Amino acid sequence: MIVRFCIDPIEQGQYDYRVTNEGENLYDDSGLDSIEACIVAATEGLGQDAIGAEVAYKGIISGTYALASLALASAQIAQHALQTTEAIEEASQ
Repeated sequence: MIVRFCIDPIEQGQYDYRVTNEGENLYDDSGLDSIEACIVAATEGLGQDAIGAEVAYKGIISGTYALASLALASAQIAQHALQTTEAIEEASQ
């Protein structure tokens, strides 16, 4: 199964995430200090059925990643999610 990590800012320097599968909430957490921390926590909570995840920041999907990539490149994936969302928001103004 490929799940979705839905990451959102909740206040200055604080983020929450939800892990969903086909729109159903599997688990979530809030109060993490970075997008990367959300990706790491979400990845750690995945069960054996998950093979990868779509990463969405502020509702914008930046990519689909294999489990190994999520674990090894969480900082780069977080940066990519932020840059993708900023580019989309800028283009839509």
